[in-house]
Amino acid sequence: MSMCHVGGFYKLVLAVLTVLVAGCASSLTRIDTWEGSLPAATEPAVLKAPGTIQVSKVNGKAMTNFLMDDLALDYGLLPGRNEVVFSYKTIWAKSGVVDNGESKVHVIETAPQVVRFDAEPGMTYQFSVEKPATRAEAEALRENFSATIVTSGGASVAEASEWKGPEANRTPVFGGGESDYKAGSGTTLEKMKRLWGEATDEEKKTFLRWAFE
Repeated sequence: MSMCHVGGFYKLVLAVLTVLVAGCASSLTRIDTWEGSLPAATEPAVLKAPGTIQVSKVNGKAMTNFLMDDLALDYGLLPGRNEVVFSYKTIWAKSGVVDNGESKVHVIETAPQVVRFDAEPGMTYQFSVEKPATRAEAEALRENFSATIVTSGGASVAEASEWKGPEANRTPVFGGGESDYKAGSGTTLEKMKRLWGEATDEEKKTFLRWAFE
């Protein structure tokens, strides 16, 4: 392959990735927590999570892992009872000289937490959690963690507690989910965006390595 063709190929890959990432940047800010397409009459609620909140499960469904774990994300919730399992994670730079191979940061993360609340159609909810100013404060927060789910108006609807194990049994599948991939519906870009959102960290890294080989 000539250098010209190589350069053209890389430009094509970069263009596709740029469009894909740009599309993902907007679409991935909201992660829907059900399978398939909602009936037209159903209006989901939204739960906003800051970058320090790592949501792992909603209603028993594992959430997507991203290459960057400090993204602020929105989660689309079905109206009615919802269970959200998450942890609170902050990163602090180490002071002084760091030995070779040693991590340059302190990672402070809570044990898994859970909130359960009734979401109303079209409502927006968010996490309310203390923001530590120092690593010492973050460590103290980890040992005595508290968080609240509040409405956009500031009304509290649920308090977090330590997660003891599975309880959720509500992850409905609506028509137009997996079958849409097989039926070929949607544009190529839409399919790529959905597949990227469902890929694991390792699959994303493998794809990027392949794309730039």
